[in-house]
Amino acid sequence: MAQAERMVGEARMRRRRALPRREAIVRGISGAAFVLVAAIVAAALPSERANDTLLVFGLIAGYALVSRVRFEFGDGYVVPEQLVFVPMLALAPLPLVPAMVAAGAVIALVPDFIRRTWHWDRTITTLGDCWFAVGPVLLLAALAPEEASLAVAEIYVVAFLAQLGGDLAWTLVRNELVDRVPLAEMFSYFAGCARVDAILSPIAFLVSLGAASAPIALIALGPLVWLLEIFSRDRRERYAAALELNRAYRGTVMLLSDVLEFEDEYTARHSRSVVDLVDAVANELGVDRDSRQELEFAAMLHDVGKISIPKELLRKSSRLTAKEVEVIKSHTVEGQFILDRIGGVLARVGEIVRSCHERWDGSGYPDGLAGEDIPLASRIVFACDAYNAMTSDRPYRKALDRDSALAELRANAGTQFDPRVAAAVVQVVQRGEPVAAATDDVRAVLVNSQIARGATSAT
Repeated sequence: MAQAERMVGEARMRRRRALPRREAIVRGISGAAFVLVAAIVAAALPSERANDTLLVFGLIAGYALVSRVRFEFGDGYVVPEQLVFVPMLALAPLPLVPAMVAAGAVIALVPDFIRRTWHWDRTITTLGDCWFAVGPVLLLAALAPEEASLAVAEIYVVAFLAQLGGDLAWTLVRNELVDRVPLAEMFSYFAGCARVDAILSPIAFLVSLGAASAPIALIALGPLVWLLEIFSRDRRERYAAALELNRAYRGTVMLLSDVLEFEDEYTARHSRSVVDLVDAVANELGVDRDSRQELEFAAMLHDVGKISIPKELLRKSSRLTAKEVEVIKSHTVEGQFILDRIGGVLARVGEIVRSCHERWDGSGYPDGLAGEDIPLASRIVFACDAYNAMTSDRPYRKALDRDSALAELRANAGTQFDPRVAAAVVQVVQRGEPVAAATDDVRAVLVNSQIARGATSAT
């Protein structure tokens, strides 16, 4: 759920901004091509249906209305457009349907442009996403050009499959040229949209049958659209509340980072450096996106418990006594205690922080966990923390060079470190050690949560 909230928040932010150049070109070409095809279809395709101007404009207005009923999920949204698109196919002059869809979709964006929640060039995106309307129109024009009836219901089923095929084809092209999301993720999103269309299409078709003799019957769809709007508004409000809470968590992380920097500049600088390395290693290991926020917070706050440790111990240049070592070790438990009092996401982060000094062989602290019993996020932070510490100057020793630190990681894989995590750290560093982020860069990371990943395009 946290990942879904973050993706929705990122999608809302992207819609306010102009399209990146490559995406603007791809979507611009697609939108222009669709407008050309829609014009050719309108001019060249014969129609056996009466041109009822009031019906045409009513359906365009209805399509604009349902296009504003948006159910956000991930980095896109789904709308109940089938409730009006099917009546368009069933009742309106078929050559005009692609142009009607485009007009309704663009009109639906006008309030967003006025409120500046969408950038005006998203019109290009909307036109390019109307390709699904062409296939059903051509198929029905060839096989069932008259108004809908039960006798041709199976042809409308085939038309629906043609709609899905056209939509999937454009989605695949767009993904290959612009979005570049994993195919499994793309198909999951597409299947979600197709499922909604499949549920609503039969309802819209049955209403269209009644509207064939009495167009006023289309008003029967109004209560359903109203109900869906209530549900979608409730969903938007819940996401808004969740995003506000998420911003509060991030603000808390930044505040704790500032406190840590005030208490001990080295510890804070070290924590910021670990963030970048942790994220690169997580990419190397293929850590799922749902776990990334907590991992990023843990990387930043893994030493937050040192706020409770006397400064003279943290800065001591001579060897620590056994008793002092035990005091230093308490910082993991203290860190969990601090984060647990905040609650929510940071309470879960506190569990990771507590285990950030557990060793693969079970000889770590504070709980003596071993192997897979140690949370993966803790194992990643531990290895990255150790590498960064080895390559940093400390009050009691000089920093190791890169090769010596990597040799230490390899030598202790299987005892101190998870072998797979240690190998990933080595791979990342050998490809080019991540550059330590400045304080302001880390703040940007915590605010936007886009460390080294970029953002997929909004639909």
